[in-house]
Amino acid sequence: MLLQTPESFKSRFNVEVRVLNEVIEINKTAKTITIRNLVNNNEYIEPYDALILSPGASPFVPPIKGIKNHLTHSLRNVPDMDAIIALIDKNKPAHATVCGGGFIGLEVAEALRQRNIKVTLVEFAPQVMGPVDIEIANMLHDELEAHGVQLKLGKALQEVSECEPEDQTLTLTLDDQSKLTTNLLIMAVGVKPEVSLAVNADLEIGELGGIKVDDYMRTSDPSIYAVGDAIESPDFVTGDSMLAPLAAPANRQGRLAANVIFGAQETYKKTQVTAICKVFDLAVSSTGLNEKTLRRKAMPYEKVYVHAASHAGYYPGAHPVTLKLLFHPESGAILGAQAVGKDGVDKRIDIIAVAQRAGLSVVDLQDLELCYAPPFGSARDVVNQAGLVATNVLKGDECIFHNDHLTTLNEQQILVDVRGGNEVAKQGLIPGAINIPVDEIRSNLDKLDKQKEILVYCQVGLRGHVAACLLTNLGYKVKNMTGGFKTWQLASR
Repeated sequence: MLLQTPESFKSRFNVEVRVLNEVIEINKTAKTITIRNLVNNNEYIEPYDALILSPGASPFVPPIKGIKNHLTHSLRNVPDMDAIIALIDKNKPAHATVCGGGFIGLEVAEALRQRNIKVTLVEFAPQVMGPVDIEIANMLHDELEAHGVQLKLGKALQEVSECEPEDQTLTLTLDDQSKLTTNLLIMAVGVKPEVSLAVNADLEIGELGGIKVDDYMRTSDPSIYAVGDAIESPDFVTGDSMLAPLAAPANRQGRLAANVIFGAQETYKKTQVTAICKVFDLAVSSTGLNEKTLRRKAMPYEKVYVHAASHAGYYPGAHPVTLKLLFHPESGAILGAQAVGKDGVDKRIDIIAVAQRAGLSVVDLQDLELCYAPPFGSARDVVNQAGLVATNVLKGDECIFHNDHLTTLNEQQILVDVRGGNEVAKQGLIPGAINIPVDEIRSNLDKLDKQKEILVYCQVGLRGHVAACLLTNLGYKVKNMTGGFKTWQLASR
């Protein structure tokens, strides 16, 4: 948006950029487009040999009563941003409401708090940041609330009060009939592909509402191509059509379409949906499929969690990184990953995204040779650790269980917390557990019935692994809870 001007494009690339000119019609038979000059309202026709559609996606604003008023804005481009800033400068709002907890909603909420405006964030889903799963999102919820953002999760905006041009306050009614008074409303509930031109030109539209294209970015008309947020692209893992309004895929698609137009036989290599977002002092990132999607598609998967430091713990400034790795339970193929933390999150997800695209499995992650020096990482990086844990599971060297299994404990199982007594005194036990610190297990074997299954957990999974190995070697049937007490806490809020 800000890197080039029409003049710089012309002088450097000999590309004529016509701003304030809107294409209003495509004539496929004549291979022409009709354009309206928005300055003088004149219309004219231009011919084409090849046409590329890149109209992007527009903010989705649901048909809510009272939503059209001068205090309600959406954010798609720089003029939208300028309008919001102008309203803030003029009205000095004390409170703003953001509807939607995706990338734009979270970034707007943070920006408003940086201006010392009170913020309420309303999200219809039970969590913010839909691409990640609830246990990862719960860390974001804590971060948002710690910075003064009031969360209304599982709620939807139902109605907006009538608003006169001189008014500076709106009354919002949510679907639980609670009311909220605000001075600025930002609608960021999502985007939809801008396909009006394509529909009017009778180009094929996919089931998800985006322009349908082939591997060469061609639409149903061989002379018309489409790229970016307006199209449906194939998911990297499943090959299913998906909408991915992200800059990196759009950039690759634009280059590919241009190459194909000039004779290249290149094809688009699918979309992983690798993305990252800053939420105050945290970063959250993901690639591939999340657990919600895997369950919805009834795909087999296994998952492991790693909670480790962003770099060597003895070097100042290390911060925890929480990483969730999803993989096929038999082949070890990487299905997806999510991470959250203050530092090093982008590095870990980027590595896993590359590994997934290269066809590596979780077994290969343990052997990746990554940069190490105490200020930057550990001799065994977070990604290596995730690979080691997943490989243990894949090979059957360790049996794991997940925090959601704790709701179905039976009399033939014993839940054992192997953390130290001080930790347990401070943080408490998972209901139904007994505490035997890992270093005291050998002297407390009389408390463990060999005829029962022993379920062990520690804070993050490492001591649980040690305890599981110890007890397995002694002939017990043992499972270790991946991610430990910390993951249980995150998932059970």
